Amino acid sequence: MKGLRVINAYKRMSRRKKLNILLPVVILMFIGAYAKHHFIDRKSLPESHLQDKVMDETSGVAASSINPDIYYIHNDSGDTSRFFAITPDGKLHTTIYYQGHKQHLGALDCEDISVGPGPVKGKSYVYIGDIGDNGASRKFITIYRAEEKRSWLKDTVAHVVPSPINLQYPDAPKDAEAMMVDPIEKLFYIVTKRYDSVSVYTSPLAYKNDDTVKMTFRTRLFFKGIKPFKWITAGDISKDGQKILLKSYEKVYYWTRRPNEAVWQAMRRPPLELPYKQEKQGEAIGFTPDGKGYYTISEGVFSPIYYYNVPN
Repeated sequence: MKGLRVINAYKRMSRRKKLNILLPVVILMFIGAYAKHHFIDRKSLPESHLQDKVMDETSGVAASSINPDIYYIHNDSGDTSRFFAITPDGKLHTTIYYQGHKQHLGALDCEDISVGPGPVKGKSYVYIGDIGDNGASRKFITIYRAEEKRSWLKDTVAHVVPSPINLQYPDAPKDAEAMMVDPIEKLFYIVTKRYDSVSVYTSPLAYKNDDTVKMTFRTRLFFKGIKPFKWITAGDISKDGQKILLKSYEKVYYWTRRPNEAVWQAMRRPPLELPYKQEKQGEAIGFTPDGKGYYTISEGVFSPIYYYNVPN
């Protein structure tokens, strides 16, 4: 009854009074729509696109530690032994070729890339993870380490001779696409891909050239969702070692590290799900050098590059 009286009172109002009521409502709706587009929807717009068709199957991204505004990316299986130095707007600066493993005459299935410490204190190293194994049949996976150089950017092509390490699972071969480097405990992290619960393994960063090392199993992680969308396709640890990212085809998971806590222990806690614009086949994620944001890139020619802020 009260609602009916309100409606009748509104009908008896003059046009001017109706406009005085409706106009502020319309203005507020317009401001709300603009704010949503500018501050929320805009986060889903790509920052840029990859600008060279040679980068056609991006599967990893990592920020340089010594070259400002440079990120390293690489292609998935089927490419030669190389990775690319690009700018945040997707321009190809340098193609860096490296010597692949002598046993199989090159890289087989590179799935992730990281930048972190290595054998010489104060130096920065790029790690290329040849860790993919769709058939779960490889006797070992290989990670290539190359000291990062400023001279790489002096030309459009550079060549390096890396130091490989061959890693074996302690149980059985597995497919993996997420490789991370922990700068605090000086460990490689490998997170498997295509299982209901994924497994986490580690191995020391310190090794001799062409060593074969058995990894250590650390824990299993379960993520809700439907396979294959929940499969883990990439990961990264911030340069200060305090922040951790894992991504699947549809979600990005985030943890912050507690004092004296290992990365694998942090990942056993429930993650925070961060913003993510679902990509065609998103298999690359990497922090910015300061750890305040992260980029994602999908496979495909001229793929979009998305940037997101990390929560404080």
